[in-house]
Parts: sequence; structure tokens; C-alpha cells
Amino acid sequence: MNALMQSVRETPAPPGTAVLWWLGQMGLLVKLGGTVLCVDYYASASPDRRTPPPIPAEEMAGVDAFLGTHDHLDHIDHDAWRIWAGRCPKAAFVFPEAHRAAVLADGIAPGRALGLNEGGSLRIGEVTVRAIAAAHEFLSPDPVTGCYPCLQYIIEGNGVRLYHAGDTLRYEGMLPKLDAFGPLDAALLPINGRDGVRYRRDCIGNMTFQEAADLAGALRLRLVIPGHWDMFADNPGDPEAFADYLDAKYPGRTACVIPRPGEPIRLTAAGAERVDRT
Repeated sequence: MNALMQSVRETPAPPGTAVLWWLGQMGLLVKLGGTVLCVDYYASASPDRRTPPPIPAEEMAGVDAFLGTHDHLDHIDHDAWRIWAGRCPKAAFVFPEAHRAAVLADGIAPGRALGLNEGGSLRIGEVTVRAIAAAHEFLSPDPVTGCYPCLQYIIEGNGVRLYHAGDTLRYEGMLPKLDAFGPLDAALLPINGRDGVRYRRDCIGNMTFQEAADLAGALRLRLVIPGHWDMFADNPGDPEAFADYLDAKYPGRTACVIPRPGEPIRLTAAGAERVDRT
């Protein structure tokens, strides 16, 4: 078994604990109790990547569900989902209902293809996943079905409530939606922003690092992890600037961990810490 997957299997997540492994970009492995979820993992090799996938798609194992927030390559990696459909025969696949046809085309059986839309929820093992719309860069619901192409997920189980923002801007009404779930313990937020250079090559944007830090401060998160800054040279972000702004504007309110691929982060009632794997 892949060394990182072995670590996921062996690392305990007792009640009141979440263990998180950042996989680059917005990729995240989440362990809550005995349930393991993999969110937005871009696992395919590519010459455009600045960092290699920490777990080759063919070596992924022991995952209860794969979640994708929207149908972009670095969030729903169809080549990898086709591999996981066979390699992880008991795993569910969670995605915006708007993309059902594309997911089924990956060879995923309809009974394992669990589409969500804003306000939807589902149960996977010991974990509940709930969805709200994401604005990447616009909300853009389908005028006929009302399905949103991009989602954000609230992942709750084992006494912990996590927020995976996917790709989004902060839009009017988003904060009340998040507040309605109750206190959020931790979040992975995109910080790469947007600008004219990226617009001109049709690269739509996310929150700037300042906007993401202000959202973390407003939510009074115990832990925030900046994401979407490392993968592509032409779509970068600055995690150090994010951490500095957060500390200057909201001192002592929210802990920030700038993650390293494959390094576990343990969140408990006492706080968050990196896990020494040596």
C-alpha cells in the first residue's frame, strides 16, 4: 500500500478529532472516526503541475467517498475517478447534480453516484455531507433545473464540523448560510484571487487572500488552511501573505496552518497540530 495511504489507515481519529491531509490545490483527505473522505483531489500527472500528486491515482485505497465540488480538472479529475470507480468498489462519489452525466460517463454505477444541490445532504459512514452553492465566479444555476454547477461542502462527524469551500468568491448571503450550520471548526479556503491577466485567458477567479482571511475571521474558525495556491505557475496564491493578514487583522482568533502535501494535521478540542510521522 502507498505509504501515505498506510498512514491514513494507521492514524487514529478518536471522538472529537479530525485528521486532515492536504493533497495540493484544494485536495483534502479527511478522517473522522473510521470514515475517510477524499475531496477535490487532482491525482493525474501533468507537465503543467508544479507539484506531483502525493498519492498516484492507482495507489488510492481505503476511501469511503470521493467528493468533487465542480467539474474542473483539478477538482473532479475524471481520469482518476475512472480508476477509483474500479479500485475502490465500495466508495461513493459525491458531486454537483448538474454534472451527473459526466460522472456516469466515468463508469461509476448510478447507485454510487450521489449528486447534491444547494441545501442537499447525505450520509457516508459516520459522516454527514451538506452542500451550499459556490460562486466560481458566478452562481449560475441552471434556469430549468435550478442545479448549481459549483458547490461548497460542510462535512460533519465524530464531533467535528469542517468546511471545504471548493472554488468560490464570497457572495451576498453566503455567510448566513454558513452560520446556519453552527460553529465551524476548520476550513480549507481558496486564496488565489483573480485579476485582469487571468480573465483575459479565461481563468475565472476565487477569493483573494484578504477576502478569504476576512471570511475565516467572520466565521471565527478554530483552524484555517489556505488552498489553491501551489499547483499552477500561472494561477498562484500567497499563503504567507494570507497568514500574515489573518494574524494582523484577527489576532488570536483563528489558527492558520500553511500545509505541506501529505503531512497530517490533527484537529482536537485543544487546537490544531501537525502530526510527526517520523
